[in-house]
Amino acid sequence: MEAIILGLLIFIFLATFLLWYILTYNHFQEYLIQINEAESQIDSILRKRFDLLNKSINIIKAHTEIEEEILPEIVKLRSRKLSNFELDRKLYDCINEFELYKEKYETLKTVDSFYKIDQDLNDSEIEIIAARKYYNDTITKFNRLAQTFPSVIIAKLYKLHHRDFYDEKNTTDEHNCKL
Repeated sequence: MEAIILGLLIFIFLATFLLWYILTYNHFQEYLIQINEAESQIDSILRKRFDLLNKSINIIKAHTEIEEEILPEIVKLRSRKLSNFELDRKLYDCINEFELYKEKYETLKTVDSFYKIDQDLNDSEIEIIAARKYYNDTITKFNRLAQTFPSVIIAKLYKLHHRDFYDEKNTTDEHNCKL
């Protein structure tokens, strides 16, 4: 009788452990899928922003008397491979330069195609803020799961490491996490 009870207890323990293992592994997989979706969305928005800024070069040239190269960083970016983090920062610099052209040359505001690009850039700002927030929220959940016991065991088994937030800060940064 004791052997049956012991066998049943071992079976219950193993079944519970297996259920926990499967559920925890699936949580990691869900977060990884969400992270990849967010990265894909951010990438798409960044490409859209790049294309808009690239289109604006000819419009600015056609409606101003600027002799120097317009948005030279965009031209350089055409041939460079950058991470989304780096591309985002470079595009912000280019958007700031775009805004300077808009302020300096009033005639650009009357050009429909320039106005449309300006509106699309503003819309993309809202989109990228939302995508970054979603990405960072998912990273927070993933990191919490990967760093807490007992799920850290599964994280180590599958080599799932701490991930940085979109702004490349992580939860161990002094200015990001003051305890």
